[in-house]
Amino acid sequence: MDRIVRAISSDGMVQAAAISSRGIVERARQIHHTLPVATAALGRALSGCSLMGNALKGHGASLTLQIKGGGPLGTVLAVSDAEGNVRGYVVNPAVDLPLRPDGKLDVGTAVGSEGTLTVIKDLHMKEPYVGTVDLLGGEIAEDIAAYFVESEQIPTACGLGVLVDRDQSVKAAGGYLIQLMPGAGEDTICKVEGGIMAAPSVSALLAEDDDPEHLLRTVMSDFDLKILESTPVEYRCYCSRDRVERALISLGRDELEAILRDQGGCQMTCQFCDAVYDFSAADLEKLLQEI
Repeated sequence: MDRIVRAISSDGMVQAAAISSRGIVERARQIHHTLPVATAALGRALSGCSLMGNALKGHGASLTLQIKGGGPLGTVLAVSDAEGNVRGYVVNPAVDLPLRPDGKLDVGTAVGSEGTLTVIKDLHMKEPYVGTVDLLGGEIAEDIAAYFVESEQIPTACGLGVLVDRDQSVKAAGGYLIQLMPGAGEDTICKVEGGIMAAPSVSALLAEDDDPEHLLRTVMSDFDLKILESTPVEYRCYCSRDRVERALISLGRDELEAILRDQGGCQMTCQFCDAVYDFSAADLEKLLQEI
């Protein structure tokens, strides 16, 4: 069962969250038929987005993470609700690249580093909050950390990992987000950095034990941690026939009439999940009457 654990250091100077997300990333792989490097990129984006969304706490709030790096994968997009349930896609899921010299999947090259990471927070205010930063390297975790430092002025460390098995399924996935509270001193920063440097990689830690609390306690071994909450999360899409109908209506009368004339009906597939919605000629005529 995928879940997010939130914690705070006993001195109140560091807050942290970790996610174990193998199920989420495997579900995304099955829906989008991603090859390993796309699985890793999308999996990191989904895990990071889930951690960020889970921090919103407003009912009905959502957070969108959009990465446009100019690489062969195209745009990587993830959307989380306020609990951390998440959905997403990558434009080119069938990209295949050689492994890096260290034997790891080359996510940075696949995503690209010439572009931006954009975070859109919809908190049901008049306007959503939008923050954009230039990508550092397209590996995603460091780009999320840079977003927090630049856009929200919160010193942040982020680690994300996806381990793809030999049969291309997801063996382990997840990550952590560690943030300094106002007033944290140099010694706290050194302790955080030291713990991260000493710990194995995220994917290695989760492959050995997929408990997100274990991940946090390993990476933050120098801190006395107090666990605040543990939340189950899943890959969750909010599409419905009603929403697809609204999308079709928004195309306008001319466009709908053209579809009716040329195709006699249409089939709409949700970009986030594998749901398919069929609209017959009669269905389209009914929508035209509503316009």
